[in-house]
Amino acid sequence: MIRVLLVDDQNLIRTGIAGLLSMLPDIQVVGEATDGDAAIELIEKLQPDVVLLDVRMPKKSGIAVLQELSARQHLPATILLTTFDDDEALFAGMRAGAKGFLLKDICLERLSVAIRSVARGESLFRPAITERVLHGIHKLAPDFVEEQLHDPLTQREVEILALMAGGFNNREIAEAQGTSEGTVKNQVSSILSKMAVRDRVRAVLRGLELGII
Repeated sequence: MIRVLLVDDQNLIRTGIAGLLSMLPDIQVVGEATDGDAAIELIEKLQPDVVLLDVRMPKKSGIAVLQELSARQHLPATILLTTFDDDEALFAGMRAGAKGFLLKDICLERLSVAIRSVARGESLFRPAITERVLHGIHKLAPDFVEEQLHDPLTQREVEILALMAGGFNNREIAEAQGTSEGTVKNQVSSILSKMAVRDRVRAVLRGLELGII
């Protein structure tokens, strides 16, 4: 069972998402919070597997919640609830450790796939988000060292990085590459190591910044 915490100051949004998730046998909403302070308290108390976190809230924004929990090293897999028009929050969320971004009017199928993906340790980086990053990569430049990699990626690793940028998970990459999921997992680990980043989102961002993809 994947334990989910909903954080949104709009009751209608929380009720709608909770209603959708109640239809799924493997996902359980274990709590709800209406502001950033309450979110931090409940996250530390309930230790959910996944947090659905609104960007704009009273007291503490979703970004501030991410930053504080990251500093405490208590950040669970978190998906920001936002809109594609909010580029500033999008990039700030990436830097702060968000694992994905969803529109609040997302359908049940995509919502369930997103929650299961981040619960498995994956990141959501769909093509629409990639397009935003391509147009706004300059906003993230201070977070990266502008130098070429000491240990360059292989051609296969570059291909995998490009698939990661398209939002494909390890199983989908394995199918596209005609190899095993275990092999892809090892190759992704190699990519993260070579690029000196801790997750897939940052690997894609650095690949874009360096012109690798």
